[in-house]
Amino acid sequence: MRTSVLLFGLLAQGVAFAQTNQPQANLSYTFVELRLVDLDTNGGDGFQVNGSVALDRNWIIVGGLSSYDFNNNVDTSIIEIGGGYVWHYAKDWDLLTTLRFVNASTDTPGGDFDDSGIAFSAGARGLLAPKFEVRGFVNYYNVDDSDVSLELAGDYYFTRQFSAGASVEFGGDLDSFSIGARYYFK
Repeated sequence: MRTSVLLFGLLAQGVAFAQTNQPQANLSYTFVELRLVDLDTNGGDGFQVNGSVALDRNWIIVGGLSSYDFNNNVDTSIIEIGGGYVWHYAKDWDLLTTLRFVNASTDTPGGDFDDSGIAFSAGARGLLAPKFEVRGFVNYYNVDDSDVSLELAGDYYFTRQFSAGASVEFGGDLDSFSIGARYYFK
């Protein structure tokens, strides 16, 4: 038993040391973004305002507000807040995960309802070229019903602090396409 605990402790220290010595990418995690979203279900569209703040080299706080309108007089608002961990995998590539609390409010002609749950995302973010970033994530949502989707996105950096691009998310209950812009604070 004592040997197992010692081996586990040494392994944990090795993993922690390996993570702290990874090269840091030139990717910022302190930003705000606005996205215009088109949903495939019942002619829905809307917007998202998302943000992230880097607490240190690896930990981030994330949050967002989404509002969607559908052609059948249904409106949905979603608020997300949580945190995440960034692993600097290579010079211009990061692996990251986020865990968020989600509150969804839906207004329909037949009544209104609210629900809350969690969302988990895991993926990669990196620079294919000095001014072109790509992202890929697997997203899990558990609000009223469980859903898993794949998100692929790309942004072009016009300046070091401003980028714009497109995102597609598919799988699960609905698919979406969005265009948007990000402003980086550092």
